[in-house]
Amino acid sequence: MHLLLIEDDLDLGTSLQQALRIEGHTSEWLRSARQGLAMAREKGFDCVLLDLSLPDGNGMDLLRQWRAEGLKLPVIILTANAGLGDRLAGLDDGADDFILKPFIVAELLSRLGAVTRRSAQQASALWTLGELEIDTAAHEVRQAGQVVHLAPREYELLLALARTPGKAVPKHRLTEMLAPLGEAMDVNAVEVHVHNLRRKLGADCLRTVRGVGYLIRP
Repeated sequence: MHLLLIEDDLDLGTSLQQALRIEGHTSEWLRSARQGLAMAREKGFDCVLLDLSLPDGNGMDLLRQWRAEGLKLPVIILTANAGLGDRLAGLDDGADDFILKPFIVAELLSRLGAVTRRSAQQASALWTLGELEIDTAAHEVRQAGQVVHLAPREYELLLALARTPGKAVPKHRLTEMLAPLGEAMDVNAVEVHVHNLRRKLGADCLRTVRGVGYLIRP
């Protein structure tokens, strides 16, 4: 997953980024509400980890503005002080989950998996699309019961499309979503990865939407 972390605490932000990296996730770390407002709209993030107490504003105000603009990106609130009333109000305003500081990284990872599964309309870590199965816990892909070996970028591209089955994802959006895995991406590189996925999974697995991008069949 590619995550947006908005947290002003230097120690927590550093340790959290390191823990996420160990688990195979990429992240971008911001320390202010102003920076986060635009960043969430522009990049291909899978989830936002949002602190409530920021030096230039309140995280809930930032969340309300995102939701008012129609941004559906999953958001987990990180906070040290949130009573039941605050948590209920936050959920009503568009938060997907809360986690209280201090927390154990394993709990955060579990909650991340839960909110991103719901966002992709999947019931468990095993995502099923016809004969295609994506085990997001084991990072394993099976087609008709047979394991298919994918390169890291091929796997992340498949996962990006599987989050919105039946809906086209623009090529430029895919370049943003895959860029954190290494060197800068361009549209030609995305087309190469799509070609490789079709070769490994079958030509009918991914469909080209001309002038837009690609979609995976539900």
